[in-house]
Amino acid sequence: MATSSLLDAKIPAGPLEEKWTRYRSSVPLVNPANKRRLEVIVIGTGLAGASAAATLAELGYKVKAFCFQDSPRRAHSIAAQGGINAAKNYQNDGDSIYRLFYDTVKGGDYRSREANVYRLSQVSGSIIDQCVAQGVPFAREYGGLLSNRSFGGVQVQRTFYAAGQTGQQLLLGAYSALERQVGIGAVKMYTRHEMLDVVVIDGKCRGIIARNLVTGEIERHAGHAVLLCSGGYGNVFYLSTNAMGSNVTAAWKAHKRGAAFGNPCFTQIHPTCIPVSGEHQSKLTLMSESLRNDGRIWVPLKQNDNRNPNDIPEAERDYYLERRYPAFGNLVPRDIASRAAKERCDAGYGVGPSRMAVYLDYTSAIDRYGKGEANKNNMDNASAGQIRDMGKAVVKEKYGNLFDMYKQITGEDPYEVPMRIYPAVHYTMGGIWVDYNLMTTVPGLYALGEANFSDHGANRLGASALMQGLADGYFVIPYTIGAYLANEIRSGDISVNHEAFDKTEREVIERIEKLLSIQGKTSPEHFHRRLGKIMWDKCGMARNAQGLQEAIQEIRALRKEFWSDVRVTGTADELNPELDKAGRVADFMELGELMCLDALTRNESCGGHFREEYQTEDGEALRDDENFMYVSAWQYQSESQWELHKEDLEYENIKIAQRSYK
Repeated sequence: MATSSLLDAKIPAGPLEEKWTRYRSSVPLVNPANKRRLEVIVIGTGLAGASAAATLAELGYKVKAFCFQDSPRRAHSIAAQGGINAAKNYQNDGDSIYRLFYDTVKGGDYRSREANVYRLSQVSGSIIDQCVAQGVPFAREYGGLLSNRSFGGVQVQRTFYAAGQTGQQLLLGAYSALERQVGIGAVKMYTRHEMLDVVVIDGKCRGIIARNLVTGEIERHAGHAVLLCSGGYGNVFYLSTNAMGSNVTAAWKAHKRGAAFGNPCFTQIHPTCIPVSGEHQSKLTLMSESLRNDGRIWVPLKQNDNRNPNDIPEAERDYYLERRYPAFGNLVPRDIASRAAKERCDAGYGVGPSRMAVYLDYTSAIDRYGKGEANKNNMDNASAGQIRDMGKAVVKEKYGNLFDMYKQITGEDPYEVPMRIYPAVHYTMGGIWVDYNLMTTVPGLYALGEANFSDHGANRLGASALMQGLADGYFVIPYTIGAYLANEIRSGDISVNHEAFDKTEREVIERIEKLLSIQGKTSPEHFHRRLGKIMWDKCGMARNAQGLQEAIQEIRALRKEFWSDVRVTGTADELNPELDKAGRVADFMELGELMCLDALTRNESCGGHFREEYQTEDGEALRDDENFMYVSAWQYQSESQWELHKEDLEYENIKIAQRSYK
């Protein structure tokens, strides 16, 4: 198996631990005067986009930043609750850059690129220093040192956190840096704008076509490089933990203009979500993985047990993660915890009205913390009530906003009764294929953060999404983009009057007019919900060849129905959320077909991609390293037609083994 000629990863030579250092010392540079002549377009202003836009503007480039929300503060990055990883080893518990690298590659089931992951681990400590300097209020120990907690897939404490709102606090730091550059005129901010296509001139990305979502005006924007920081595509499943507006349109338009799409079937199912309550739902709520740090997950030992959880004695409970995975217990990686919950529920041990839930219980943690507080206060004869009250206070300090959120949504007090949780679609490890420089297969077009496929393989460890987004924006792209832009100084200003802009804009307008002209009977939301059911049932937590083949045919039929029966109200020259939604659903349907094709082609189980035909005797994922140790990179040809390119994955610094957390 040889890597496709389309996919040059541009990994620097030399020892793994020296690649990034050597690269930074030898990469071409752009002098400050020339940076002022170069324009960079940034799509999306979450953690990756805001940090990239702020940093590039700080360096002197002219930057245009686009987001479809009314403010960068609305980016879905705020929803990342639990923390951000960094190899600081503050606990002196054996952590290191190499161990973070190893845990990430192993957690991704050996389907990620070594050089990228090691670089991510190397810069992780600098991210924390940067954010502290910005004033991010990380939790601290009594003595003032930054606090850490554990997350799934690791045996050390390396996750820095700000209560249960880490993503929000990190985004506010990046947003502040961005707004400073907006204030001095180095960044021009375009809110309520959606990128609807990229413009390619002579094989290079030279700009975008965007729509002003308030006025409907179609705009042309030229640049010497375009950065896609538009997040993931989990909403292809309709029900997910993603914000309602999260979509794949920017990445998908880039894909159809030549950017290869990497590993589209690698979807992460998060084990700790509030269960679905009914057909009316359009959004699922994530309860942070940090809750597994102190909570214990269990189901009754007896099938269909209807008793109140507090009435079920300890001897009649099955702490199944602790039983099956004694070395990691409740902190196994997300894909493993999710499948284990599904297995218990499918076997008849689920709880709650739907029987599709398990318990996440804080009774032991409250008791443990309470006894610790009693000892600190020399309360030798503390009552059970006092111990419980003190324990609740400690838990409230660590996780209070998460407990409050659960109570608001369910009406149940998680301090008094165990939470009910069930897996749900969360993060997407797949995305636009990029090389070591974060450049796509289209020169001048980059992808950062969740929008690219880069660092997580087949499964993302918790607290690594924030790490990757900020690493890409603050510490990677400022170096790597210079290697490209150093050769673009002589290009001069890019004219939006070029015929390529004319052609691309015309195609965008024609598509909008087509959506409005159908005047069918069915809303875009209805089609989205139907697509999501197909994807969840046949390309969700478990997949098989028959189901995937059926899903491909069903999606094709659904797409045909969409383009003949969708009803989009309103007009194109006004604020029209129905039009926005219709365009995004159309892109999701095309992506959904590719996801199923990718899953069908990969005849193995690895990480979040679980093919029922390929599993061990005890139900674990069964990889096929001999035939599938590669990145799937799909090149768009025409409707329902893609060409598969393969990037071989080589592991020179890690011993490949069957993943075990037992």
